[in-house]
Amino acid sequence: MLEIRDLRHEYAGRTVLSVASWSVPKGEASLVIGPSGSGKSTLIGIIAGLVSPTSGRVSVAGEEITALAAVKRDSFRAVHIGLVPQTLHLIGVLSVRDNLRLARKLASLAADEAGIDQSLESLGIAALAAAKARDLSVGEAQRVAIARAVVNRPQLILADEPTSALDDANCAKALALLRGQAAACGATLVIATHDERIRRQFTHRLEL
Repeated sequence: MLEIRDLRHEYAGRTVLSVASWSVPKGEASLVIGPSGSGKSTLIGIIAGLVSPTSGRVSVAGEEITALAAVKRDSFRAVHIGLVPQTLHLIGVLSVRDNLRLARKLASLAADEAGIDQSLESLGIAALAAAKARDLSVGEAQRVAIARAVVNRPQLILADEPTSALDDANCAKALALLRGQAAACGATLVIATHDERIRRQFTHRLEL
């Protein structure tokens, strides 16, 4: 599902990320772990097609996204990759439902109100469908961001630091939600974090 070869990224003349070889099988849940500044967010950005690496190859679902033009990377990401960024980037003036509708529109997918309802229900936020994103609590906003990431039933879900600001109970809940949604989509899950609390919960890991 995810394959990386000879990946390197430089910033201001300094190598900030180097991964010789790494792969994640279809349906696997994997952890990218390392201290702040080790390149985790850069790696997530490269896998998502948001950052072009200095060199190397990244393939997702058989598509070498590092070889695609920017517009094609955007189109591929919208359909095949669900992203839960560290800064959630919900559109505050839109309702929860409209944030999910927008995710489908950006992927050029038909409206799917039943699918949106299912995503919200499975995350326990169906009652918030009409609420403005700007009025949500931090925990509610995170659930909406997860719902947005999975509403198009992606093949790969990427989550950047989803637990580092949470207490132990909410950390466990966030992980359970991500794993559950990935399983429901049949998606591969990659979580990038410096949160040592969750290291032992993943047998498949990349340490930076």
